Amino acid sequence: GKKKNEKCINEINSDLKNKNLYNQIQLKNSNVKKTEDIIPKRNMNFSDFHLKEEILLGIFEMGYKIPSPIQEESIPIALAGRDILARAKNGTGKTSAFLIPSLHIIETEKSHIQVLILVPTRELALQTSYVCKRLGKYINGLEVMVTTGGTSLQNDIIRMCQTIHILIGTPGRILDLLKKSISDLKKCKILILDEADKLLSCEFTGIIENISKNYMAMNKQTILLSATFPIGIKKFRNSIMKNPFEINLMKELTLIGILQYYAFLEESKKIHCVNALFKKIQIKQSIIFCNSVNRVELLAKRISQLGHSCYYIHAKMPQSHRNRIFHEFRTGKCRNLVSSDLFTRGIDIQAINLVVNFDLPKSSETYLHRIGRSGR
Repeated sequence: GKKKNEKCINEINSDLKNKNLYNQIQLKNSNVKKTEDIIPKRNMNFSDFHLKEEILLGIFEMGYKIPSPIQEESIPIALAGRDILARAKNGTGKTSAFLIPSLHIIETEKSHIQVLILVPTRELALQTSYVCKRLGKYINGLEVMVTTGGTSLQNDIIRMCQTIHILIGTPGRILDLLKKSISDLKKCKILILDEADKLLSCEFTGIIENISKNYMAMNKQTILLSATFPIGIKKFRNSIMKNPFEINLMKELTLIGILQYYAFLEESKKIHCVNALFKKIQIKQSIIFCNSVNRVELLAKRISQLGHSCYYIHAKMPQSHRNRIFHEFRTGKCRNLVSSDLFTRGIDIQAINLVVNFDLPKSSETYLHRIGRSGR
């Protein structure tokens, strides 16, 4: 609770004072105003959406009781076939908000790809696939495929010869398969962009527009979801989308349920502050963010030397190594993970209850995505 956390912070400050670091470091509560983004507004039930019974079974088995606000707003509109531009905070149920209506329209007796979901990272692709398969557990014959860069293209080619209803992947790999005529999206009904602010940045926007304009039908439904709406999304809306229904649940830039603290200190004192936090606060799992690959590796080594179990992950690691680290952290084999901003996008691990910004984020959007790893 809040009182317990404040007690821990006071104890940390006391320890730091004893170590003559108190003048450099004081943890302070930033008194963030809480919002109501996860509190249902209309007292709706999932059965009110008239979903297939098989989907309702999957929803209830996952422990969902009532729709979150983003689900209340977006599911009926998506089921009606409208294009959607949805802005909601991390941890508010965005993934299920687009997966549930997607599963509802799938015709499993047909073998072609009916839904394409684009995400910026392999880790998010794997997580989205995991949630999709759980929600669609009782849909007989449902086939979901994940394809991303850094994995075997030959295996993807073999898999593409079989039935696929929902294709989840990163833009570069999807375009590669399309150019080689290995994948066909002409009959695809829905295009979904999750973490759309990243997908429509300079890195991906040309690829996304190429896929949408040249390889998919003009009458497809397009759904964009993000926590932030930069200029790239606005341009895509104007050039690709058809009169999209706009949903904005972002009244403020912070998440409900997250207490935020900041510390003023010299660079050399940061590791002592982290060590004090680890010793005083009851941590289930934590993520510590750095701004560079070198700092990620050095910090992870230093934390391990202090006696805390710690892994690290960043984009320059081999894909197989990243997959193993992600899996082991997700399953609780390691308590602490030092990461670059690779891990800020959509990763949903319920046990994370502490996020440390070891380096100050370069933008408010990055800060929002980072702290969204907790409070879920």
